[in-house]
Amino acid sequence: MKKKTSKILKILLIFFMLFVLTGCTKILKNEEGKAVQNSKTGQNLTENILCQPESEETIKIYEENKVDLSKLPKCNDFKISDGGYEGIWTTIFVKPLAWLLLKIGSLINSYGLAIIITTLLLRTIAVPITKKTTIQSENLRIARPEIDKIEKKYRGRNDQESMMQKSQELLLVYKKYNINPMSGCLFSFIQIPLFFAFYEAINRLPVLFERNFLGLFQLGTNPSTAIFQGKYYYIVFIILVILGTYYSFKLNSAASMNVEQEKQMKMMSNVMIVIISLASFSLPTAIGLYWIFNSGFTICQNIIIKRRKKHARSV
Repeated sequence: MKKKTSKILKILLIFFMLFVLTGCTKILKNEEGKAVQNSKTGQNLTENILCQPESEETIKIYEENKVDLSKLPKCNDFKISDGGYEGIWTTIFVKPLAWLLLKIGSLINSYGLAIIITTLLLRTIAVPITKKTTIQSENLRIARPEIDKIEKKYRGRNDQESMMQKSQELLLVYKKYNINPMSGCLFSFIQIPLFFAFYEAINRLPVLFERNFLGLFQLGTNPSTAIFQGKYYYIVFIILVILGTYYSFKLNSAASMNVEQEKQMKMMSNVMIVIISLASFSLPTAIGLYWIFNSGFTICQNIIIKRRKKHARSV
């Protein structure tokens, strides 16, 4: 079982490296090699943007740093094929997502809402896959007493015959409760590429990081910059990101194969929560919006599926 898990994780890592390393956001730098920032938002500007900025101030910054904007389409006219082939990651993931964000944002005249709608739309499409993680967790929780009983029965017995018998008994329990240990990887497989695709698409679309959401939140500004400027209400994004991350991780790691694995998963989850919590201070508001509604969708999906399974067992 451990060998299979290791193999799956290696495959996921290869896919992740393939996607991430075949395309990335390039930070705009001046002649001194320093990152160029928008003086209003405090945001590091992106060099390889996909379409032309709308703000005169932003246009001036790009022109001063010798970026030829004439070769780029206007954001409303952007097509997936614009800019040619830029590797598997950008061509297949980033550009289609950028196009979708632009079209929805142009249609409803709100790019903040476009991020929310696109997030919910993609998560809805992915439900048949991501729900397997929730079902896996719930099945493991139900089977836990029997798994613990087997673990206790064979504790300290490391001979080959005992290990084989233990594996056979565990497989019977997995079959009884329809447990597939590998399905737990599906959620991460969906989450990681989707997050990076959103991150890159948002950073490469000037019309997104130039606009406001609800007339209060500038989509390109990160909470730490806004708070430093006296806009303390941006702290709501930090709070919602942390809460969303905590509860989505908690619901997705409610059960594991054994006590030792559960401790490892809990430790990994806590580390990720800390990392994301710290990152929430420096992530643009646009990315915060994606993360909040993505986590919210995960929480709602988990609650609904678990309630349905509980109701089905009680009938």
